[in-house]
Amino acid sequence: MDENGHPTRRGVRETYDRIGSHFAETRAHPWPAVERFVERASPTTDAIEWGLDLGCGNARHAALLADRAEQVVGIDASRTVLDTARERIRGKKAGGAIELCQADATHLPLASDSVALGVYIATVHHLPTRDARVASLDELSRVLASGGRALVSAWSTSHETFDREEGFDTTVDWTLPGGETVPRYYHIYDPAEFERDVSASALGLERVFEETGNCYAVVCG
Repeated sequence: MDENGHPTRRGVRETYDRIGSHFAETRAHPWPAVERFVERASPTTDAIEWGLDLGCGNARHAALLADRAEQVVGIDASRTVLDTARERIRGKKAGGAIELCQADATHLPLASDSVALGVYIATVHHLPTRDARVASLDELSRVLASGGRALVSAWSTSHETFDREEGFDTTVDWTLPGGETVPRYYHIYDPAEFERDVSASALGLERVFEETGNCYAVVCG
């Protein structure tokens, strides 16, 4: 929190540094919507050389991308979370190579127009201001190649956990082994707001949809 009690990106990163190992243990399988997107994605570039998993967590989705791309970069703000990702991919032999990097979603250490296929799953909602969220979408646009495509998701007010129609900020506790609870910041999007923020960025918007309490956008460079 800052001096006014507002959440900060540093605070979000430190939260996941605290809970990262346990969090990663509970995230074993790729999301079905991501599996479908990666399977069906057909970028108009000649070949899928580079893939991007932005907010990669334990790299479960980076592994999917590596079956389609020659090289995949997994980026996360939390060093602890990236340590779990390294353990996950250590024994992976099939598909393309996966490189992991600690970075902020609003300042990606990637060349412009370099990524043919990307996913940005369940991460943008952890950025504590709208300006930061849209800036991260702008960065995704910058690194997407012409003809490249990406899937973006955020937690939605349509989830059964919530009884709200408009987007709002909240914290959701994570319970560690032993019973300690750690609050995690979220901006919960209403579907119309999610579409507005994606449209306000430099990304090209192909379509939006909802599934299992999440907003999704298929976007292009």
